[in-house]
Amino acid sequence: MAFYENTIVAKQDLSEKDVKNLVNKYGDIIKDSSGKVIKIEEWGVLSLSRKIKNYKKGFFIHFKFEGVKETINNIKSKIKVD
Repeated sequence: MAFYENTIVAKQDLSEKDVKNLVNKYGDIIKDSSGKVIKIEEWGVLSLSRKIKNYKKGFFIHFKFEGVKETINNIKSKIKVD
């Protein structure tokens, strides 16, 4: 298995419950796709370098994990939907 890192940027106005659901969702996707979560870091609300859909800030969640190609493909497809 290879080592990967992935950072998700969510809306700044998400509730704490929504953030936890997001962390659990992507953690489960990694585990269900033959992957292993090494570390999840919640960086909090940070400024973006430019506006994205009128948002100047975003909530950053950083995943460090081991996985296979299937793991990456599943994460990419779920991110496109979200």
